[in-house]
Amino acid sequence: MSTEPKDVTAQLHAEIEDTPPRYRALLLRLVQSFRTGVEEDAPWPTAEESLREGWADVKAGRVHPIEELWEGIDAD
Repeated sequence: MSTEPKDVTAQLHAEIEDTPPRYRALLLRLVQSFRTGVEEDAPWPTAEESLREGWADVKAGRVHPIEELWEGIDAD
């Protein structure tokens, strides 16, 4: 299920409008901190890059069935 950017923007605006005015300065700081943190991280890969990396993992044998994911993790 994908969300169009306009829908997300409309939802953000609605959330801002629903936020009591006394909390909006804090909300602004949260949004600014989030944006700054995202910008500092390595750029997110494109879908093409993700698919290419995943396919390379498959070909190199670095992928295992999900049934094996939790094997041996049980604590005694």
